[in-house]
Amino acid sequence: MGLHRFWQDNKVLIVMGTSLVLIHWGWYNIKSTLKAQPERNDILEPGIVSHVLNSSSSTADPKNK
Repeated sequence: MGLHRFWQDNKVLIVMGTSLVLIHWGWYNIKSTLKAQPERNDILEPGIVSHVLNSSSSTADPKNK
């Protein structure tokens, strides 16, 4: 069983396994850099949550109160 035969039999495993490891390692490095992380006070509320909260309070039917 030579290297050529091993490569032919396990090509997808080798390529995908290496890719998966490198992607996870890169993501870990991106998350661990301080420049990529905003200040705690600068974190904004997601727009959809703000929209839903504002919509539900402004569209409440005053007759039901």
